[in-house]
Amino acid sequence: MEALILEPSLYTVKAILILDNDGDRLFAKYYDDTYPSVKEQKAFEKNIFNKTHRTDSEIALLEGLTVVYKSSIDLYFYVIGSSYENELMLMAVLNCLFDSLSQMLRKNVEKRALLENMEGLFLAVDEIVDGGVILESDPQQVVHRVALRGEDVPLTEQTVSQKTFRIWISPGRWRMEHPLLDPTPLF
Repeated sequence: MEALILEPSLYTVKAILILDNDGDRLFAKYYDDTYPSVKEQKAFEKNIFNKTHRTDSEIALLEGLTVVYKSSIDLYFYVIGSSYENELMLMAVLNCLFDSLSQMLRKNVEKRALLENMEGLFLAVDEIVDGGVILESDPQQVVHRVALRGEDVPLTEQTVSQKTFRIWISPGRWRMEHPLLDPTPLF
């Protein structure tokens, strides 16, 4: 049997999906044209959901793709790569996304909270993966960068969730920047 030798590529992620507990799309970002139309994408998403929502495993091979996934309350998170992709790298992306959202949503990773903070989700995904290339796998860095990107928007153009997030994160940031001036301990 002849071994298949593939050229190394930085383009490891084909798609990131978040579906609700009915299998309906809440978020989908495809990084290649494996499924070019929305109709094909939704059919693929339904197929993935039907194959994975009742199992406890974390990895599936489906339609020639490697799918790693995780569920939380009423959400299903998926990171998809090619069949020859390293599952650990895909799982690192999935864990980074989930942990980043968990921090941004104060460990309340559920449909309602996610829908109220979609802008944070978009920013987090853009910080983790760009064009299928993995940029970041540390959730702390992702949360920090999402907070910084939110500050670039003028105050009059910010949404309520952006303002709330800035208010929530600003005392901790001030204490970290000025530890000697603040009498309250960080931990």
